[in-house]
Amino acid sequence: MAEGAQALVPAARDGSWSEVVAFLVMVAALIIAPFFIYPLFIMQALCFALFACAFNLLIGYGGLLSFGHALYFGWASYLAAHSAKVWGFPPELAILTGTATAAGLGIVAGSLAIRRQGIYFAMITLALAQMMFFFALQAKFTGGEDGIQAVPRGRLFGLIDLSGQFNMYVTVLVIFLGGFLLIYRIIHSPFGEVLKAIRENEARAISLGYKTDRYKLVAFVLSATLAGLAGATKAIVLQIASLTDVDWPMSGEVVLMALVGGLGTVFGPVAGAFIIIAMQTYLALVGQWVTVIQGAIFVVCVLLFRRGVIGEIAHLLRIRL
Repeated sequence: MAEGAQALVPAARDGSWSEVVAFLVMVAALIIAPFFIYPLFIMQALCFALFACAFNLLIGYGGLLSFGHALYFGWASYLAAHSAKVWGFPPELAILTGTATAAGLGIVAGSLAIRRQGIYFAMITLALAQMMFFFALQAKFTGGEDGIQAVPRGRLFGLIDLSGQFNMYVTVLVIFLGGFLLIYRIIHSPFGEVLKAIRENEARAISLGYKTDRYKLVAFVLSATLAGLAGATKAIVLQIASLTDVDWPMSGEVVLMALVGGLGTVFGPVAGAFIIIAMQTYLALVGQWVTVIQGAIFVVCVLLFRRGVIGEIAHLLRIRL
């Protein structure tokens, strides 16, 4: 089994230099960005970038389309906010609580969803997400339509005061980079190569002796856990958890982020998240027209930029991104 997984790893990795350079450029840009752009906007975009990267791990490399990823993002946000505000957890434990909640939900939802394929898989994920949305609407601890507000940021490890923007930004940046590198390691590992083989031809992967359902379940749980990490971090950053985080439009937004940036690319979801969040922030004055503009961009991307922004750039330059 291990030898078969190693055989799926590409022998030539000459294109990896482009990913290293792109990563260094991204890190440098994120370090200097707060000096020119409102830090809260960048922190929000980083949380959604991690969310989009987690989603891309599932669809871009596993070929599994989930319409219910808001379930893990939103409930991690709720549990992180509740544990920080009501239980008095420090931020690191609050984030871990939310992430663990998402992992648990991922195990349950994944175990049910991977029994089906294609549109049936997508519909099961959507149904489970909507079921938990209505539970969030009725549950008392979620605050209903008001959500959980005024979530304290607290002190990280009892030492670092996160009420300051600089400390909060550094914390979010470290969490994002940690999650990003973990995803990068996953997709370039033997496990990731098997996942790509399942995406391309599951029947052939089964014929090679791989238990594909187990691989898909692990990928699903990893994606849900990282989405939960993004949601829990967002709750601490923005100091609020609301129904918006767990509603179906949030699941649609993360699909849009991944598509705009480029499915199956490492940096595409990051670019897509920044594009969508920038539109929502800087086009807020046009009100509901933001949704129309997003829809128009989605149509343009599908028709003209099928590989996404980063995917098209990588294709033109003949490099891996």
